Amino acid sequence: MWLKQKYFVKLAGLLLTALAAWYLGYIFAYLIPNETITTSIANLRDFGKKPVLRAPVPKRQKCDHWSPCLPGNYAYRILSGGGKLKLAKICFEDEMLISEEKGNVGRGINIAIVNYKTGKATSTKYFDMWRGDHSEEMVTFIKNAPEGSLLLMVTHDDGSTRLKDDAKKLVEELGSKEIQNMKFRSSWAFIAAKGFKLPDDIQKEKINHSDMKKNRYGGWPAEIQIEGCIPRNLI
Repeated sequence: MWLKQKYFVKLAGLLLTALAAWYLGYIFAYLIPNETITTSIANLRDFGKKPVLRAPVPKRQKCDHWSPCLPGNYAYRILSGGGKLKLAKICFEDEMLISEEKGNVGRGINIAIVNYKTGKATSTKYFDMWRGDHSEEMVTFIKNAPEGSLLLMVTHDDGSTRLKDDAKKLVEELGSKEIQNMKFRSSWAFIAAKGFKLPDDIQKEKINHSDMKKNRYGGWPAEIQIEGCIPRNLI
């Protein structure tokens, strides 16, 4: 009899404990917001996991350079056209001077004139060297560039068919070593200074000739580019 009483006492104690636990759980669930409980469970699941290290997103540089120009320098990037669809671009100090988006790029030789002191473009124009006679027009445009100007030039499609010798000679006098070698649909990029000298250690010119065995775009060679940094204290 005594053992039965003891058993019932234990059973009653367990039931009371369970009831108390359920009641306390109900109270906590009522008082604590669901978001807190969900967050706590998520934190428990994540406990012990190794943190994922993520590399910081690289900071974009002027004219999409891989590395920034030092303070006191202008950034430039000249990209020739590629095939029919990829048009030429000229960027200076992170401003797109010639591009498809600006609507001022065309077949032939594209030229942007920049005031060296201010770093701002004073004029842009393209000269079709496939149709029409625009070579003399290009000569006049270059001659009218003021002293203390930067001239950034690039081809899209063909820049040589109607380019005359006097125009080639004028560009050669600006420092070009490739203008006399221009061929049908050569990709060409060039930067020059009028009235002062650019540093010897910057990219000034590049050319890529059309070759049906090597061309990237059928009848057109791969686009080429030059980029660099120009000190602001040259004059």
